[in-house]
Amino acid sequence: MPRKVLGADTPGAYRQVHERRFTNVCEPWFNNGVARPRSTTDEQLIRAASAALAELGPRRLALAEIARRAGVVPATLVQRFGSKHGLHVAMSRASADEVRTTMRDAAKDAGDPVEAVRAAATSPYRALDNPDTAAHNLAALGTDLQDPELRQLLGEVYGRVSTELRRLVGAAVDAGELPGAPAPEVAGSVLAALVNGSALHWSMRPEGSLVHRLLADVDAVLDGWRRPPG
Repeated sequence: MPRKVLGADTPGAYRQVHERRFTNVCEPWFNNGVARPRSTTDEQLIRAASAALAELGPRRLALAEIARRAGVVPATLVQRFGSKHGLHVAMSRASADEVRTTMRDAAKDAGDPVEAVRAAATSPYRALDNPDTAAHNLAALGTDLQDPELRQLLGEVYGRVSTELRRLVGAAVDAGELPGAPAPEVAGSVLAALVNGSALHWSMRPEGSLVHRLLADVDAVLDGWRRPPG
């Protein structure tokens, strides 16, 4: 037999009695310390938030929308992360953790040491190869720079990008592929600054593909480093 739904068409007295019964049954369950199983992981919530941020931008990003996408209630986000700011911090930490893996996976699939540098340098930006997404990311960057904790985490992301590029350029130099490159620590910083600056410029004037733009700029530098000094 279908259950009776307590809605606007339910007689008032019937609804009040059954609502009281429902409350009396459920309140002890919520207050007796029994925890609900976590069917949705923090990682899934962060991914839902990142997808919403890319689509909506920081100004339109709301906990209710993130919760809807993740299939949870907004209170779940508050319970897990404390606040909207806490969720932003968790997203930034996840980015810092993921960027190294993203770059290493891209380099691993490359055919030679120089191609590994090209692939790794552009891999963190492939998801931004859309004018609206890039604009929302740029807006989020402005928000992060105003918050000390988020700015520090942003610095960790860029620092890891530089570190990975330094390692890959060093491998290409050791293989004899980039004899004209500067010291690896300098080369890594140069390439990181190049792709970050080019991505920002493209975000403001999105002409063609972001990835193609980044590859062209990286190749302009790597072509010079392929030639021996002097």
